[in-house]
Amino acid sequence: MKKPKNVKKHFPVLPAVLGCMLTVAAAAYGGGLFYYQSHFLPGTVVDRIDVSGMTIDELKDQIQDYNLCIEERKEDGSMLEEEIQGKEIGLSYASEEPLLEILDQQNTFTWFLPKSAEHVTEGLVTCEEEKLEDQIKGLKGFQKDFAKAPVDAYISDYIPQEGFQIVPETQGNLLDEDKAKETIRNAVLSLKERVNLEEAGCYQTPEVTAEDEALNQIQQKLQKYGNLQITYTFGDNQEILDGETISSWLHVDGTEVTLDQAHVEAYVASLRKSYDTIFRPRTFQTSYGTEVTIKEGDYGWWMNSDQEVQELMDMIERGESGVRTPVYYQTADQYGTPDYGQTYVEINLTAQHLFLYKDGNLLLESDFVSGNASRGYDTPAGVYGVTYKQRNATLTGENYRTPVSYWMPFNRNIGMHDAGWRGSFGSNIYKTNGSHGCINLPPSAAREIYENIEKGTPVICYHLPGTEPVVMEKGAAPAEEAQGETPAEELPAEVPPEPPAEVPTEIPAEVPVEAVPEIPPEVPAEVPPAE
Repeated sequence: MKKPKNVKKHFPVLPAVLGCMLTVAAAAYGGGLFYYQSHFLPGTVVDRIDVSGMTIDELKDQIQDYNLCIEERKEDGSMLEEEIQGKEIGLSYASEEPLLEILDQQNTFTWFLPKSAEHVTEGLVTCEEEKLEDQIKGLKGFQKDFAKAPVDAYISDYIPQEGFQIVPETQGNLLDEDKAKETIRNAVLSLKERVNLEEAGCYQTPEVTAEDEALNQIQQKLQKYGNLQITYTFGDNQEILDGETISSWLHVDGTEVTLDQAHVEAYVASLRKSYDTIFRPRTFQTSYGTEVTIKEGDYGWWMNSDQEVQELMDMIERGESGVRTPVYYQTADQYGTPDYGQTYVEINLTAQHLFLYKDGNLLLESDFVSGNASRGYDTPAGVYGVTYKQRNATLTGENYRTPVSYWMPFNRNIGMHDAGWRGSFGSNIYKTNGSHGCINLPPSAAREIYENIEKGTPVICYHLPGTEPVVMEKGAAPAEEAQGETPAEELPAEVPPEPPAEVPTEIPAEVPVEAVPEIPPEVPAEVPPAE
């Protein structure tokens, strides 16, 4: 009989391993089940705090380590950061009940499964308000020497070559304190990690920005004036009126820009003061080599300031640049000194002798008879302009009408004319047998003067002691004037010797009194120019 072979015994290894694993798993599961009875499940967030695996006590301890980062704006627009620490403001939970409810509601049986749960509580976090207030007040943004108020956009003063420009607003970094405090408090109680006060709209802002429609309307209107350049030319001198000056004449009311007329009037007055020559003394170099000063007369540049002010204002308000010639009552031959130029009639009332110069050349000199001194009809000295000239005029008076061939008035109703009825001229005739103020001339001299002068030609009358005429010998009396001896039926139609209506005969009120020498009295209206 055979012996049986040795048979090895086999133990159930796999079942044993599986059993061990299940035992371990059961233990781990049970441990986790127990653990998460008092701990928050993984993925749990409470009020933005990841509380995974924490107990309520650990969460309460952790809140003391809370920091809020506060981003604040500097004056230059860059940012700085400051912190408020939870432990400095007594940060805590007002109650554990909401946290306990979260624990109780956890499904701990599935603790091992991935999940996430976010919870938001209301009023759970609290702090000591006074301490929080002190921490907030200590921030740089709440310090007066750090915070700068915003500045509205505005229009600059006039800038040469640029005119008026819009200066952009400045944001500054001045906080709306109430809003900033509320924003920070809410961030703390919500346990936020950081808060940006600029993004939260906590800064005061400018009321007017560079894009403001009304501001841009005003700037455009001002710029119209700022770009102006108006040039006056007075001989060799120029007066340039530009935006820099005009800008000081403007008023802004709302969106309306107006030009101050008073400034325009003052400017025109300054031009008159510099360049008007009417009613001003002149120095005159006589043909005798002696210089005289003549204070009388109405010759010269005479600006019509009222009209000039209006036309200049219209030009400015149209925004029109360019060269401008003033409006004048009357003009002179040239700007500068002398203003009477090189063509004029020179009348020496002392010598009873005159000279005619044209373009600086002497064309004629002649004796004449002026106003009767014994009757108070002296011809006034002064510088005048020929008012007009006329052929075949009739000079009239109370008891005479006398025709003349060449009539050239220059001082109201005083003028030069031919006096063919006189047998002689010059000497002392004027003292007792002179005219009513006119300059009586030999016909040939009157004709030549008439042919070489025009309206406005200067007539310069003066007295020059030492040039008195030679007194005629006794018995050689001059021929008598033929006043009114021409038969009336042979006279030409009467032409009143009056200046044209457009030439002013009175001093306008605009001329400063101190700048206007006294004007000689007019010859009475009923006494016309004498022959």
